[in-house]
Amino acid sequence: MLRRLRPRAEAIDTRIWEAACAAVPWAAALDQARRARLHGLATRFLREKTITPLDGLELNEVQRVQLAALCCLPLLEYGPAGLRGWSQLLVYPEAFRVRRSHVDAAGVLHEWDDELAGEAWEQGPLVLSWADVQADLAEPDTGYCVAVHEMAHKLDVLDGVLDGTPLLPVAWQRQWARDFQCAYDAFCAQVDAGADTAIDPYAAEAPEEFFAVVSEYHFSAPDVLAEAMPEVAAHLCRFYGQIRL
Repeated sequence: MLRRLRPRAEAIDTRIWEAACAAVPWAAALDQARRARLHGLATRFLREKTITPLDGLELNEVQRVQLAALCCLPLLEYGPAGLRGWSQLLVYPEAFRVRRSHVDAAGVLHEWDDELAGEAWEQGPLVLSWADVQADLAEPDTGYCVAVHEMAHKLDVLDGVLDGTPLLPVAWQRQWARDFQCAYDAFCAQVDAGADTAIDPYAAEAPEEFFAVVSEYHFSAPDVLAEAMPEVAAHLCRFYGQIRL
């Protein structure tokens, strides 16, 4: 019985890889073994995903590798299974507008425009603003990383439900769901009370946004997250591994 073999991914040129990592602080901070793991994941990303610049944006080879490395940072422990379910990365030059609509309980249609730095479709592409990616790289310790945020959504939906709990071994998934729900409820109570919060209040929008926002803090402000939500921080250290800038 014959089967078609998938062609082997061509390794990223060493000079291009080093230039890309130098521009991605989280990659530059990795030890040799984890940098090699990231290299393998980024190579696979570039083979399996189409990177499409939009609205006149042009990306050179180093910049494409930067994007692959950024998107693969959350997969250092999870592995290549985290790349399943989608095939395209769309990159706008700046924040982009999307048209939203909602029919309320009275049957009235509401429409509005949102300006976004990133978006992850459940059954479609991942979308990023290049300007916001560059802003994150320039200030990697401010609590923001749009690529990590959107990749968290892609990991979240691997179990078929976008709910803030990714696909995990059963015992860990139960513990994760319990601890995250407890932290989310407490955080929402703080936001509803008008309290100042160490974590971006956008995390109170929904459980899936909570997971995505705290994922950003894990990479870009881990000490803030550990002090505000130690149980959540511990889960994310196990899930993503630890990176210290």
